[in-house]
Amino acid sequence: MLEPTNNDELPDIPAKRYFTIGEVGELCHVKPHVLRYWEQEFPQLNPVKRRGNRRYYQREDVVLIRQIRSLLYEEGFTIGGARQRMESEHAREDINHSRQMARQVRTELEELLTVLRR
Repeated sequence: MLEPTNNDELPDIPAKRYFTIGEVGELCHVKPHVLRYWEQEFPQLNPVKRRGNRRYYQREDVVLIRQIRSLLYEEGFTIGGARQRMESEHAREDINHSRQMARQVRTELEELLTVLRR
């Protein structure tokens, strides 16, 4: 697992519906125990839990984790400061914008897949 640094390039998020905690850790360069801690600290982060309490994160969760990671590791916020920032109106707009962009990209990719299957 990579240590967080300012110039780490995060990998692209694959076109999947659900991600395990290990996959999210690799996509966000964060260890699983940190993700579990962040779930306690950030109420917006609420992965689906299934069999045996296993966590399954959705694309929006991965985007949210990357935002939290950026606030903490790159912008130097404390947990409390990052939580306030995430709860602010500005953060809600960013999250909504990210979700809209994700939906748009997904729709375009599905259309491209339909064309390629012909």
